[in-house]
Formats: sequence, C-alpha cells, structure tokens
Amino acid sequence: MNKTLETYIEILKPEVDKLFGNDKSGHDTTHLTRTLNLALYLQKREGGDEIIIGISAFLHDVHRIMQGQLGKYVSPKESLPTIKKMLNKTDLSKEQKSEILYCIEFHEAYNWNDPENKKRSLEAKILQDADNLDAMGAIGIVRSFSYGVVHNIPWYDSSTPLSEANDFDESIEKDASTIHHFYHKLFKLAEYMNTKTARKLGKKKVKFMKEFARELISELESKF
Repeated sequence: MNKTLETYIEILKPEVDKLFGNDKSGHDTTHLTRTLNLALYLQKREGGDEIIIGISAFLHDVHRIMQGQLGKYVSPKESLPTIKKMLNKTDLSKEQKSEILYCIEFHEAYNWNDPENKKRSLEAKILQDADNLDAMGAIGIVRSFSYGVVHNIPWYDSSTPLSEANDFDESIEKDASTIHHFYHKLFKLAEYMNTKTARKLGKKKVKFMKEFARELISELESKF
C-alpha cells in the first residue's frame, strides 16, 4: 500500500518539531510548513513528484539548526547524513530517499550563472523556488529582521552603499545590515525563480519589499 505525503509528514513531524522547536532565526517549523505548502502549490501547477517535493521541503533546513549549534556556516550537503537517518525511519524507497537528498543538497545553489542550475530536477527547482518565496514579501521581511536580531545585524547601515550588483554567496553569514541583505539577495530572487508560477508570485513580493525598504530608509534618515 502506497503511503500519502501526509502520512510521511506525520512520521517525520515529531523529530522535526524537536529539532526546530527552539529556533528564533526564522528557520523554525512554521517556515518549514509554509515552504511545504508553497512547494505543493507550485507542484500542482508545474508538475513533479508530490512526495519528493513535500518531504524535501519539510526537511530542507536541517543545516540551519546545525549551523546554530556549531556557530559556523554549514552547507545543505553537510546535513544530508542527519536527514538520511530521519528518512530511514520511513519505508521510502532508496530512489525516493536519494531524490529527496538531491533536492535538499542543491536548494541553496545561488550561482545564478551556473549552467548546471538549469539541469537540476524539477523537484529540486520547485524546492528552491518555494524556499525563496518564503524569504520574500511581508513574511520575508519579518523573517529577515528576526534573523538579524539573533545574529546582531543592524536594521540599516547608512555608511555602506546599497547595491544589487554582487552575486549572493550563502556562506557569507552577515551583510552590513538587514536592508543590505534585501538588496544583496532578496530583491534578485524573483528574476531567478525556476518556474513561471514562482516568478509571478515573486515579482509581487519584491515590489512590496522595495516599497517597504524605501520607506524604512527614509524614516531612519529622517527624510519625511
């Protein structure tokens, strides 16, 4: 008998809740659930395997918890042994587990000009799009400032020029400010979404974020 995605999520949920329960940086269980829902929304419109996409979305940020524990950058690839142990508690096939791990390994591949990105599986592309969508819009703003508080990043640093010119490097833990992170990474995400559905959603979210950033900078610089 084939299990549904919901059944697998219920099996994995206790361990996920335990692992992510104390996160304050915006990578908590609510983020995982939203990413899961966004991924399934994209899957219904773009295709792909529901179980692979759903489970990879639910487990994709284990490296973030490891990063907090170790106090240094941890890549998604480094989290795969831990995730594999979690998957081994299910009756997923070897092929399904391999595909889930593949999606998670490459969901933060932000070298926009790398031709290999276009060769990723549809499931991997959808996971990346869903994760990025939750980093944008009103929720993205809240999550970004939550992350900034945890990591002692200021709201805005007027002494550092704002620029969207540089490619984003996930291993660089701190931008000059949270607003600089908007310009450095978040404003670019819509343009580089993998799927048509995500690009449409992303453009709306970026527009809102740019309006917010302009207003915040204006108020912080007392330019009413």
